Amino acid sequence: MPGEADDTSSADASSHGSQKTAPKGRPTPRRSAAARRKGPVAPAPMTAAEARARRKSLKDSKLSREERRAASAARRARMAEQRDRMMAGDERYLLARDKGPVRRFVRDVVDARRNVLGLFMPSALTLLFVMFAVPQLQLYISPAMMVLMVLMLLDAVILGRKIARRVDEKFPNDTEPRWRLALYAAGRASQMRRMRAPRPQVEHGASVE
Repeated sequence: MPGEADDTSSADASSHGSQKTAPKGRPTPRRSAAARRKGPVAPAPMTAAEARARRKSLKDSKLSREERRAASAARRARMAEQRDRMMAGDERYLLARDKGPVRRFVRDVVDARRNVLGLFMPSALTLLFVMFAVPQLQLYISPAMMVLMVLMLLDAVILGRKIARRVDEKFPNDTEPRWRLALYAAGRASQMRRMRAPRPQVEHGASVE
């Protein structure tokens, strides 16, 4: 009958449509199966360092254990050699802040001088040890620290003026602000001599020309 034929055709159309399309908001069966086969996709690297680390991990994953061990040993040896050359003052391996003849001259002036700034770390550690070991002396620790701070401030001012004068004499055409060189000199002078990088190239009391 006509009504039954219409019902049958509509049912066939609905079943045919349900086979072709999935419910709204869900992927088709073929797409979900492909997603299951491919697995989760790693997010894109956000920085250049992450990209280098990912490339390195992919590269190392193709190596055997012995090859990775040899590559790691070679990297450590290369880094140690670069650090040794940097500590020796090789211009090719210095940090950007240490490069140039002006910065080398400033370092030599600082290293040839006996700096009160260099006493900060050992003096502070000594005063703290005394404060905890002998609590009765705590009353005198604060004034001693204040005196030490004043002496270091005066030494930093004297060193900065000396650096500015010596750089003007030796490098009259240098355009770097003298206050920046003074801060560089004060930062190096505040470190203990054996902890300075690059290592000092002159002895105490040496004449720097």
